[in-house]
Amino acid sequence: MGAALDRQPVPRMDILTERHQRKMHSFSVRFLLAASLVATSAACSPTVDQRGNQPLPEHLSEIKPGRVTKSDVVALIGTPATTSAFSDDRWYYISSKVETWAFFKPEELDRQIVVIDFDKSGTVIAVKKLGLEDGKEIEMVSRETPTAGKDLSLLEQLIGNVGKFNNTSKDKATGNGM
Repeated sequence: MGAALDRQPVPRMDILTERHQRKMHSFSVRFLLAASLVATSAACSPTVDQRGNQPLPEHLSEIKPGRVTKSDVVALIGTPATTSAFSDDRWYYISSKVETWAFFKPEELDRQIVVIDFDKSGTVIAVKKLGLEDGKEIEMVSRETPTAGKDLSLLEQLIGNVGKFNNTSKDKATGNGM
């Protein structure tokens, strides 16, 4: 009888592995759910980008009309983003702040344009600052410019091509004709 009390039931290994597998499956499901939630929230958060060359205000304050030359401006704030289309007497420093949400069209939040005008000798004559509110919305024209030529119907195009693609001209060019 004493031997029967000393004997304890031995747990079966297949029951333990089933419990372990269920726990691991539950953990992996929760982990994947949490990871997908983090990835989704990161993808849906906006990204804000600063684009262009935005000169520092303390450097702009050093550009005094009548005292500063083009080489001084380049030394202070760098080369311009663009210049005037017809002369090199107007420089533009353009920067903007753009917000992008996932795959949607980016939205411009802010725009700063510094316009510096020079005289013929290369000395600054004016410094202007423009913002997003100074811009104008331009609508594209949807009309098409007509081309020269004749509008042919499908039947005219098919009949017009009959006889155009024969091999006689090829044979004449290579000398294998008659």
